[in-house]
Amino acid sequence: MSRITAHIARSVGGLVVATALLLPGALATGGAESGALVRSRLAFTERGTLLSGPNLSRIDTGPFSISKHIEPAMLAEVLQKAGSSLAEAAGKPRCTITTYSLRYSTIGGGGEPTDASTALILPSGDDPECQGPRPVLLYAHGTSTAKDHNMARLRGEAKLVAALFTAQGYIVVAPNYAGYDGSSLPYHPYLNAEQQSADMMDAMRAARAAMARLKVQAGPQLFLAGYSQGGHVTLATQRAMQQGDEFHVTAAAGLSGPYAMARFSDVVFGGQPNAGITIYLPLIATSAQRAGAAIYSKPDELYEMQYASGIESLFPSNTTRGDLFKQGKLPKRAIFALDSQPQGSGASAYFSNPHLVRTSYRNAYLEDVAEHPCDDGDCAPANNLRKWMLKNDLRNYTPHSPLLLCGGSKDPSVPFFNATAAAEYFRQHGAAPTLVDLEQQDAHDQFTNARHSFVLIREESMKKAREEAEKSGRSVDEVMMESYHARLAGAPCLLAARSYFDALMRPEASAAR
Repeated sequence: MSRITAHIARSVGGLVVATALLLPGALATGGAESGALVRSRLAFTERGTLLSGPNLSRIDTGPFSISKHIEPAMLAEVLQKAGSSLAEAAGKPRCTITTYSLRYSTIGGGGEPTDASTALILPSGDDPECQGPRPVLLYAHGTSTAKDHNMARLRGEAKLVAALFTAQGYIVVAPNYAGYDGSSLPYHPYLNAEQQSADMMDAMRAARAAMARLKVQAGPQLFLAGYSQGGHVTLATQRAMQQGDEFHVTAAAGLSGPYAMARFSDVVFGGQPNAGITIYLPLIATSAQRAGAAIYSKPDELYEMQYASGIESLFPSNTTRGDLFKQGKLPKRAIFALDSQPQGSGASAYFSNPHLVRTSYRNAYLEDVAEHPCDDGDCAPANNLRKWMLKNDLRNYTPHSPLLLCGGSKDPSVPFFNATAAAEYFRQHGAAPTLVDLEQQDAHDQFTNARHSFVLIREESMKKAREEAEKSGRSVDEVMMESYHARLAGAPCLLAARSYFDALMRPEASAAR
């Protein structure tokens, strides 16, 4: 039994709170010394304990940033300003949105005790859909490099989730993950399936305690969903929850997530890197090192010398990605050397000098691929990075509850083969998921509205891309590809997830939306 699995084997009874050992002020500090102090105290605290909160959060939504609630009319105005296609996708808001923040105890990637925070987003109002016991959505967010990332602010992705779910009557629990928003953990266990699923379950335990304090009634339905990184976290959480009897998942939705990690990694090192790889790889590598995977003996074994120094403490960061590129902390696209082989078709932008990964490291990786080829996750690699990717590949369980996989087949950041490979694995093991490709416009099913919203959002984005291309001198296609994963596919896949969940609760509801 691993250290993390041992932590998961816990009693399901009442929460044991070692309040005498916790100083509330220390929980929000971020320095190394204070973080170590907090974690030493947390060692005596049961995982999933509500440490502070629920605290009413100020919602950061542009003109309504001083508000503590968003009324349906206010939200409709915000959505309309963001774009008519987004407003159409979200639908007419029904419920008032109120957001709370709370902090809870959890574990890091090496099983070490730490703390994290979550948003608790609640619906209310006169509409019957906003009253009584409400279904719960445990939501996993996408990749963020910002150390102060906080879903309770309702910016960007969080605002979209609140608009699509809370405004329609869902209670949303949206963890920020360990390492973010004042967490004492000095790194983030990125795509560490065991840790991230444990973190999600701990957030849910604390949210239940917070809802009890607020006298909020949760219904019997528990849904899981997440986008990008959060798609991976969602499936990992589904897998972890069905290993015990504490949580009963009604359904899950993985949206544009990297589920086939072993194949994903082999494709990148094989010469076909994905957009954003110079950000993703350091996040993955640091996560692996912190978990004891030993993918290198020292950073300059993996990274070129000019990037190796300080890279293990680079994320999460108070510096934007753009500034990190400008400061020379990371290359924007070049992961491999200009003369490094093989190079995939159309991948020239990822091969240049200076570059992130040492050619010697890539060559050793490719030698292992040749000696231990991976067929849909069925392999036994000797290379430690490949071992780590295989360990976090999610083609190794059979979903016990309904599963939706949604994405766009032209996604340059998280290739759609992640969804198709996972779907094929689950199908072969008797649990075929529902697979939605937003690009498949000729399909007519309950996800037609989601695909239609994808077309509308793409058309609006195309107009902005033409303007950006004229200013920057870049091609329209390049600008569109940069926005595909983060802007084009997100809202439509979330809409597909809502339709999927609604249909499972009340078939007539999804037909009406």
